[in-house]
Amino acid sequence: MHRVAALAHPPQSTFELSCAAEVFGVVRPGIPTRYEFMVCAERPGPVATIAGYDMLVPDGLDALDWADTVVVPGWLPIGRPPSPQVVRALRRAHTRGARIVSICSGAFVLAYAGLLDGRRATTHWGQAEEFAARFPAVRLDPDVLYVDHGDVATSAGSGAGIDLCLHLVRQDHGARHAARIARNMVMPPHREGGQLQYAAPPGPADFDGTLAPLLEWAVTRIGDPDPVDLADLADHAGVSVRTLARRFTEQLGTSPGRWLLAQRIALARELLETTDLPLETVARRAGLSSATNLRRRFVSALGTTPGAYRRAFRAATPR
Repeated sequence: MHRVAALAHPPQSTFELSCAAEVFGVVRPGIPTRYEFMVCAERPGPVATIAGYDMLVPDGLDALDWADTVVVPGWLPIGRPPSPQVVRALRRAHTRGARIVSICSGAFVLAYAGLLDGRRATTHWGQAEEFAARFPAVRLDPDVLYVDHGDVATSAGSGAGIDLCLHLVRQDHGARHAARIARNMVMPPHREGGQLQYAAPPGPADFDGTLAPLLEWAVTRIGDPDPVDLADLADHAGVSVRTLARRFTEQLGTSPGRWLLAQRIALARELLETTDLPLETVARRAGLSSATNLRRRFVSALGTTPGAYRRAFRAATPR
């Protein structure tokens, strides 16, 4: 029996803890039970949750000494480092061979403990900038749903915790066993793409320089039959393409071409979510010329295809 211990911390996210509990802790009729699941805390007793109630956790950090897998199901607030006692318990568990797993913001704890130094890891896309600033020794990948090194694994935002836990079951007991658990949960055994497909498309922003009027002008013309290009941007701004590129780098930290592409992908996402237009039409309206180019750009930017994105995000519209 594989022993799994989840480390709760106030205020605990009930969903992220439930990701691990649902995969590792539920006894399902007709499916062999492979895991023993428990919850522990640095201070046993009532542990506050973000749902507004306390849960009773009777076990302390010594539970990590016998676990085969330790799960850190989120950590709030992310800017508060774990105590030296928690760091020592995690390092001790890792040293003796336990697998250390984080869900969402739990990656901050693993990084504070030094378990991710020099390694690739992920966390919620909305926390990626702060994570990268705090832990420059970690090679952050903000796109993927999870990263598994065997001894240490990290997942993206809350729902990706289920993806990672099912992946670990596949690693432990094979795809068939993981698929049976996923089917019982009414979940796909594996999701396509990365987490950036779930990130909000770039929206209007405030600029303290001269680009704001130009960007507003360009955004209104992204879907025109004759899409705006770099020369159009430079002409409208009354500068050379080289000067325009310098201003974009200074104010936005990116090139005009990359900015335009991001706006076109954002428009394509909106059309895929809200219309039944064929991919060729979506591509033309977003200024991406063809369905082939749309697919290529989508896979590169979001890690998934336009068709898969539409199936996942198509909003219900009146027929």
